[in-house]
Amino acid sequence: MFNKNNNNYSRRRFLAQSGLGLLAFAGMPNLLNAMEGMGAMPKLPPHTANPNFKADVEIELFCKPTSVAILVGQQTQVLQYSARLLHGPKEAVTEIPGSYLGPIIRLQKGQKVRIHLHNGLSEPTVTHWHGLHVPAEQDGHPLYAIDPGEKLVYEFEVLNRASMNIYHPHPHETTAKQVYHGLAGALFVNDEEEAALGLPSGDYEIPIVIQDRLFDAQNQLVYVRHMHDRMTGFYGDRILVNGRADFQMDVDSRAYRLRFLNGSTARIYKLGWDDGTPITVIGVDGGLLEKPETKPYMMLAPGERLDVWADFSGRAEGSQLVMRSLAFSGVLPKMGMMMNHGGLPVGSDYPIFTAKVTRKVSDSPKLPNTLSSFRRYAITDTANPNKPVPIAISEAHMAMLLNGRPYAYNDVQDIERIPVNTVQLMEIFHAHGGGHGQTTANEGQEAGHQGGMGMGGMRHGGMGGGMGMGGMRHGGMGGGMRGMGMMMAMAHPIHLHGQSFQIASRSIANGNEADYATVHEGFIDSGLKDTVLVMPGESVRIIKPFQDFKGLFMYHCHNLEHEDMGMMRDFLVV
Repeated sequence: MFNKNNNNYSRRRFLAQSGLGLLAFAGMPNLLNAMEGMGAMPKLPPHTANPNFKADVEIELFCKPTSVAILVGQQTQVLQYSARLLHGPKEAVTEIPGSYLGPIIRLQKGQKVRIHLHNGLSEPTVTHWHGLHVPAEQDGHPLYAIDPGEKLVYEFEVLNRASMNIYHPHPHETTAKQVYHGLAGALFVNDEEEAALGLPSGDYEIPIVIQDRLFDAQNQLVYVRHMHDRMTGFYGDRILVNGRADFQMDVDSRAYRLRFLNGSTARIYKLGWDDGTPITVIGVDGGLLEKPETKPYMMLAPGERLDVWADFSGRAEGSQLVMRSLAFSGVLPKMGMMMNHGGLPVGSDYPIFTAKVTRKVSDSPKLPNTLSSFRRYAITDTANPNKPVPIAISEAHMAMLLNGRPYAYNDVQDIERIPVNTVQLMEIFHAHGGGHGQTTANEGQEAGHQGGMGMGGMRHGGMGGGMGMGGMRHGGMGGGMRGMGMMMAMAHPIHLHGQSFQIASRSIANGNEADYATVHEGFIDSGLKDTVLVMPGESVRIIKPFQDFKGLFMYHCHNLEHEDMGMMRDFLVV
């Protein structure tokens, strides 16, 4: 584990020793000062139980070190969530046998939930309910991280529709390390609309949590060996499913519901069956689609979820299907020194798990033609249809930024102040380079109109030109840093805390079409999302409601190494 001083020293040393060190120091003094202050997060007193809150479900959740058998031979030391149900239906907590993953928490829409988080680690932690619409103080913001031995009480009502969500740590600058070493679990919400469909359940509903890990000769986890492991994200060379290697599931010849979650810190998957069987998707992050969609493959970035109808009817007993990650390109920089990720290169073709038909059965549920209904917003429903809130991605050596700034506490900018009970149009885009001068929203919008891109204020002005996007444009860093930023451009899964959003549109800049063609058929944009993969050169417009709750809600890259490096910001809902 890095301490704050060593981490900051390493950042400075890396910049100074790189070929761009002098340029970075000369052109980015404010950025470096901000990065030095990234650890200045105040500690708020832990929440305690409210005696007037009448919980339908009450759980004690523990995070602590332990050891588990993952590979043959010596056990692996991990961090693990465990739980004890104090009150509520017995199905509220279900262990995953033989796994280091946390138990499955299963809740019903409308339930009131109290969770007591106990920190049994040797460092601060806090748990975020990824995907849940809860008050800001219950969301797991790093402000509420608790020290070793302390307890934090969460109390909230389940407002979400049926969906698969995640619980995982969110402490400032150590999220990736804690998740990588095992702290993660699935949280299912069920509701009446979903129940009426009669979808596969029980033994026929299977979570598929995909993670990559790197082990040493003693079966111990290896994490972040050098700076490039942070810049590109950390990649292992072994694929684990539900915490187990070489995962195989025995299935009947009938329909199953597979609930996919990318639990890796950085790796992106392109999932497809080895025999080319099309994939039927019935849901994404925020729950069921309106109707099923058939895809040749599915893209799954860290933090994203997919709900899949997998029908093995008609397959012979003893037959096998292998789910693979298929070949694709474009998610990492085209810089050879950054592309060596051991025995499992990013974008290569490799197996994820095997499904083997072990029993013939005659009955199977039928795929519904209609799955669900939900409120779908138009751009005209937003408070800012002509001035999208910008989320500008930029990369440079040891600087992963959003809207031109690293994460810092109490650093909310005007564009990050959102009125409560509004629906906002937002645009996520790549603003190549490490430093971007911020303009007013009007200036950014004017730049967009002049540029004529029709992207709510975006234009491409060449290496020295402006980029206006509701208030963002290239600043005075010069062409060298911007050119370096374009060389380092990579895909980023952007996660917004709070309510789910819908994807309004995607567009890709000239020069990125070939890489984009290897992935774009795997995007499912018709459902409700909380995490969206943004490819290099891509701009994604989303429509996001900010209803019910005021306070700080984070948005960040769910490449967790990038998040810990500062690619994270706060929206202040007021």
